[in-house]
Amino acid sequence: MSAVMDNNVPVSSAEPGIAAQGTPSPMKQNSNALMDALFKNLTRLFAFLVFSLLAAILISLIYGSRESLAKYGLSFLWTNDWDPVKQSYGAVVPILGTLATSAIALIIAVPVSFGIAIFLTELSPRWLRRPLGTAVEMLAAIPSIIYGMWGLFVFVPVFQQYVQPGLIEVLSSIPLIGGMFAGPPFGIGIFTAGLILSIMITPFITAVMRDVFELVPPMLKESAYGLGSTTWEVMWKVVLPFTKNGVIGGIMLGLGRALGETMAVTFVIGNSFNWTGSLFSPGNSIASSLANEFNEAGGLQKAALLNLGLVLFIITTIVLALSKVLLLRLSQSEGKKS
Repeated sequence: MSAVMDNNVPVSSAEPGIAAQGTPSPMKQNSNALMDALFKNLTRLFAFLVFSLLAAILISLIYGSRESLAKYGLSFLWTNDWDPVKQSYGAVVPILGTLATSAIALIIAVPVSFGIAIFLTELSPRWLRRPLGTAVEMLAAIPSIIYGMWGLFVFVPVFQQYVQPGLIEVLSSIPLIGGMFAGPPFGIGIFTAGLILSIMITPFITAVMRDVFELVPPMLKESAYGLGSTTWEVMWKVVLPFTKNGVIGGIMLGLGRALGETMAVTFVIGNSFNWTGSLFSPGNSIASSLANEFNEAGGLQKAALLNLGLVLFIITTIVLALSKVLLLRLSQSEGKKS
């Protein structure tokens, strides 16, 4: 009888200091709360560290370029002059070169990357997927200076002798845009730099697209195929809407690489501050200008170069903001359709 009564003792009447079964002791609860607070504050510190680094970079660029900002102001952005002898500086040619080469790179790389990603995820035989995917990753691992050296010593002579003359003959006669492809075949220039950049950023965009395409639930694609859709219709109407955030993120990753690329562009762009309006003529970019002149610059020239760095920082920030706005608009349009 006493044994039965002992088994039916309520938990509340248990001996003091003994916690109920499955309930942590007060000491352990305090320890867990302390670890949670420590972890939360540590992760918060890491998050704010990113903003601190961005703010530090922005402040250092503004401080370093203060002499150029005081002398030129906003006119620095539309002044077409760069003469260290006369101490006259303007950012038009580097800005146009940066935007033109990045645009050419995206126009070429995005469709190619999309095609490779479709082939890897939908059309490629299983035995080919792994080696082809490894080859794409190896292209992404090649240093940029190797691309620049290959472009200058291998691609440029072939392009100058066999490809560019035909392109100039055909494209220069097109009304309105023919002037963009006129001029002698130098081999180096804005178009060549954009083409080399497209080869460089294609592996990055392809890798992101392939990964996000593989995240699409197989049931969605199989349902579309069961309704008679073609591979293109499945990719365009099912896979792309499902993965649009990842796809745009991959494109922005490639664009960021193209905007800030230095060595590969420096080798093949021609490094000229004269803008003729032709994509086949030598030009310059912000990154290549910094690479060529910063080591020997001083005084106003150094301030102007740091001003170029500030402009590049603002351009990348604007591009990122526009991508976020685009994603927001796409989400809102989907909400209205539904």
